[in-house]
Amino acid sequence: MTPYAPTEAELELAGARLGDALRARSWRLATAESSTGGLIGHAITMVPGASAYYVGGVIAYSNQAKEVELSVPVELIAEHGAVSEEVAASMAHGVRRRFGVELGVAVTGIAGPEGGREGKPIGTHYVAVSLRGHSERVEQRIFTHDRDGNPAAAAMLALEMALAEIQAATAAER
Repeated sequence: MTPYAPTEAELELAGARLGDALRARSWRLATAESSTGGLIGHAITMVPGASAYYVGGVIAYSNQAKEVELSVPVELIAEHGAVSEEVAASMAHGVRRRFGVELGVAVTGIAGPEGGREGKPIGTHYVAVSLRGHSERVEQRIFTHDRDGNPAAAAMLALEMALAEIQAATAAER
């Protein structure tokens, strides 16, 4: 992780690398974004031709949107909180199933400058990937940037995790 928040150009480059990997596999991707508010989708769609592999996403900022649009169980949110490993995994799984794609990516977090609490400080983010036929993989990070930088760093992590998931699946098939 870099000590600075990624720039839009760096996000675009990461989106392009992910797009190349998706195109090589003829796979499609969908995104579920809370704290990143569409930034992952933006990074992906800055690349010409992204419609060949990016079908769309859901910006699920509220708990209701997570429940209704991504089928995240209300009990899961009540038990673990919207910013949790369990909810991130459910969001990734839900968006993958909703759009019928091979790979779903999700982010939930606390961008700041308010909203943090003990155990979940400002900057806490959970990023999840869901590859069809595999268990969801979730990573947790606590970013130390501002309200713009924390979501940008989470979006970069999501793009990198999605690429790593594709590379791991490719290597496992060899």
